[in-house]
Amino acid sequence: MTAAPEGDGRPGPARPADGAGTGPQGLAFDRHLVLDQLGGWRGMLDATLPTVAFIVANSVAGLRAGIWSALAVAVLLFALRLVRRESVQQAFSGLFGVAIAVAIAAASGQARDFFVPGLIRNAALGVVLIGSIAVRWPLVGVVAEFLAPSHLGSMASHSMPGLRRRIDRVNATLHHRSPPDPATGARPADPAPERHWRDDPRMVRAYSWLTLMWGVVFLVRVAVQWVLYRADEVELLGTASLLLGLPVTAVEVVVTLWVVSRLHRHRHRADAA
Repeated sequence: MTAAPEGDGRPGPARPADGAGTGPQGLAFDRHLVLDQLGGWRGMLDATLPTVAFIVANSVAGLRAGIWSALAVAVLLFALRLVRRESVQQAFSGLFGVAIAVAIAAASGQARDFFVPGLIRNAALGVVLIGSIAVRWPLVGVVAEFLAPSHLGSMASHSMPGLRRRIDRVNATLHHRSPPDPATGARPADPAPERHWRDDPRMVRAYSWLTLMWGVVFLVRVAVQWVLYRADEVELLGTASLLLGLPVTAVEVVVTLWVVSRLHRHRHRADAA
């Protein structure tokens, strides 16, 4: 049986059960390892706290205090993950992003420039997401099918019991892996799909709408923050950054999970027919 490459779900060459191969094993994408590195809700919160520290300290004691507060919080979060022996990838990314933001603000002497990297990032993501729809590779579908391949039907039986239970159940589903072979220690690869998700018009259409939703939200963030940036309303700019950040993202995630679970049921029924 052939194994599915975990990037796009198309059939590919089988991998040896004992893990031997001609290329470096570290170059193969493993969706479970990617999930472990994303950080989940904890990672999203860690990314938000330095911005909160900057906004509060800047409004109370000025730009210098805001810069040092944001850096201190980012370093503290990084250190806590080190002490607790957790993945530091998310914290390191946050620390790197904060360092760039405070460097720009310090160089210009303008507190509003702390938000310039976020503006650029949101604009780029919005354009790329919407552009991916035009070439029939909606990025939300690419990511969703990498992290939770619909042909496995792992989310097909899930209902919508509530946000916390929903997130916990999906997290458990995505991280589930078959036990390793007792003899070799290798884990079996996910089975290959008989039909690629892009060959199903319903799935492409649904993923396109989800991608459009995420892309428009990114561009709305840019539009709102750009107006406040030009007006030099730093406190309002920071508030808008927070309100249009984690809360809106949480809603998008819930909507995305609901649609993806319906797509899993749709494909599960189609494959069983």
